[in-house]
Amino acid sequence: QVQLVESGGGLVQAGGSLRLSCAASGRTSSIYAMGWFRQAPGKERAFVASITLTGGSTNYADSVKGRFTISRDNAKNTVDLHMNSLKPEDTAVYYCAARNSRYAQYGSWGQGTQVTVSS
Repeated sequence: QVQLVESGGGLVQAGGSLRLSCAASGRTSSIYAMGWFRQAPGKERAFVASITLTGGSTNYADSVKGRFTISRDNAKNTVDLHMNSLKPEDTAVYYCAARNSRYAQYGSWGQGTQVTVSS
């Protein structure tokens, strides 16, 4: 089993930056890819970005392309989400997730961290 813990959320003004970090523990050798999702009030959880741990292949939601960057540190078992040019519509609870194969669902989730962008 894999445990995930997010950190780095907070309050920032529009146009500012934040870095979220996700630390994985447990059966980290089973992880194929990790991703970030977000859920705004009254909305469904939505995909933000993902990265494969071998090869570092990345994927982004259209709404964050060019503003957010996902990166990994395999030695530390961490995945970061660097968020720049933040907008009020980026306000949400951000969740880290992991999946153990290319075609598997994300089966491990963190508890979430709040990001609030003020206008």
